Amino acid sequence: MDGMFGYQPLLAIVSHIIFIGLAFFALQALMPEKVIRKNRVFQAQLLFIFLSILIGSSVSNFFLEISYWSGRLSTLFG
Repeated sequence: MDGMFGYQPLLAIVSHIIFIGLAFFALQALMPEKVIRKNRVFQAQLLFIFLSILIGSSVSNFFLEISYWSGRLSTLFG
């Protein structure tokens, strides 16, 4: 029983890292130079990092919760 719960934190960490990376990759499609003021490169990069974390964490939490709740459906019918 103890080994069953040991993988969940690792899965959550890996999931968050993967989805944050994917969000950062997806945000590269935007053209921030049209919106960001000149000489604000560091602030624009920081904004991209924060947006990546926000989007990636939200998507990761969504998939982790779907995985958790789909695993709990068996208790409803069993």
